[in-house]
Amino acid sequence: MEAFLLNYAVEWANLLVRWLHLITGIAWIGASFYFVWLDNSLRPPKPGSDIEKAGVAGELWAVHGGGFYNPQKYLVAPKQLPDELHWFKWEAYTTWLSGFALLCIVYWLNPSAMMIDKSVADLAPWQAVAIGAGALVVGWTVYDLLCRSPLGQHDGLFGIVIYLLLVAAAYGLSHVFGGRAAYLHVGAMIGTIMVANVLMVIIPGQRKMVEAMKARLTPDPIYGKRGKQRSVHNNYFTLPVLFIMISNHYAMTYNHRYNWAVLAAIMAAGVLIRHFFNLKHKGRIAWQYPAAGVAILFGVAVAIAPKPAAAPAGAADFGKVQAVIAQRCVACHSAHPTQPGFATAPAGVMLDSEALIRQHAARIYQQAVQLKAMPIGNLTGMTDEERAVIGAWYEGGAK
Repeated sequence: MEAFLLNYAVEWANLLVRWLHLITGIAWIGASFYFVWLDNSLRPPKPGSDIEKAGVAGELWAVHGGGFYNPQKYLVAPKQLPDELHWFKWEAYTTWLSGFALLCIVYWLNPSAMMIDKSVADLAPWQAVAIGAGALVVGWTVYDLLCRSPLGQHDGLFGIVIYLLLVAAAYGLSHVFGGRAAYLHVGAMIGTIMVANVLMVIIPGQRKMVEAMKARLTPDPIYGKRGKQRSVHNNYFTLPVLFIMISNHYAMTYNHRYNWAVLAAIMAAGVLIRHFFNLKHKGRIAWQYPAAGVAILFGVAVAIAPKPAAAPAGAADFGKVQAVIAQRCVACHSAHPTQPGFATAPAGVMLDSEALIRQHAARIYQQAVQLKAMPIGNLTGMTDEERAVIGAWYEGGAK
């Protein structure tokens, strides 16, 4: 009973923290999209105008919600610091804190079920968690050092190098974790880089600029330059990390034999599509970028399309199917799960009766036979022969 209540409490924590993560993530990414759009959409003031003399580098007139807005960006800083200055930081901090809490709740507190796939690597739970945590630290450290190196002055080349390093991380993690956990840890690595950009570079630089103004000194423009660079990097990270956030619903991607390559292709498509919008905001229409992104996604969809499973000789026997499901699936997918870490059946799918098995036949076939995504990490050791039994039953009409 105590274990059940603990699992139930963990599920509620999962729900509430996931909800918070979604809310704050929308706020953070929305702000990123808006300010990059704003920066790309600013128009220089008229020569000799009052705002040019005041140091304004660009402005924009907009209408929204029944009102007119006139945001302005200063070349370095205004001549006088305003009484109130809004800082955009808590959206980023809360998104990462809630995401990290979710990573702990879902993965690090239950690594045997959610991270370890013994067909990939036979890790101890503490080893899996240590690798996951280490990936976050190493990812930020390498990225930051490269940013501060001469490579960081060449945006295009820098972007290619970082992309290749993320692909390498996806490759490495996919060879120690189950695909689902590998994807989520690549996403957590990217998210950590993004929030560290805010915490370690953007906000400290802005503080130094404010402190200089309070001391009646001219702020060093290098802080603004660095902050903008990291902000733009974060903008390009957004679509890949958003895909990873939802990837756990799509086993066809993370459970593929070459899941790391699938992730690499989808991340590239996201960056290309994001680049199109950033150029569009500057008044440049370059359809080749979204066209390339869509072509990549189409190519991935074709390449990873599941193939029919080989059926065993002989007639499909529901009794054998029910026995396999009872042994391999019902520990999680039942009204009262016995698998540690589960208080309720995942996705509400229960398989502890003949009627329920028949009701979810298509889903069982897809997840257990075509994609081999279930059981998670093959925790209960379902064999290929057992998957073939289910496949023969379903392909024979699920009688």
